[in-house]
Amino acid sequence: MDPKTLKYATSHEWVSVDGDTATIGISDFAVKELTDLVYMDLPQVGKTIAKGDTFGEVESVKAVSDLYAPIGGEVLEVNEPLADDLGILSDDPFGAGWIIKLKISNAGELAELLDYDGYTAHCQSGH
Repeated sequence: MDPKTLKYATSHEWVSVDGDTATIGISDFAVKELTDLVYMDLPQVGKTIAKGDTFGEVESVKAVSDLYAPIGGEVLEVNEPLADDLGILSDDPFGAGWIIKLKISNAGELAELLDYDGYTAHCQSGH
């Protein structure tokens, strides 16, 4: 996926929309900040999450970081291979390293997210 076409949360999750399905991952900025990923906790398919809810966590050798839902919806799919190989996330955070797919419950929440330029400015400001 082209990072410039995605929407972003200030907590470093990205969203790609296809109809009423959102694919969610974390940005390359977040992956680089975490370094040396060792574990990821993924939600169960069928779980409903609200915007801002923690839907999992990613652990590196230096920190554990919560993953926050940039929009709300029902978990349709999780990227199971990540549980065994976080190298996928490190190597391709905007493609094969996606984390979950949601059935969007409120498309209006997408308007609250940042575009690529806004997200880049947010990262450069030290957040």
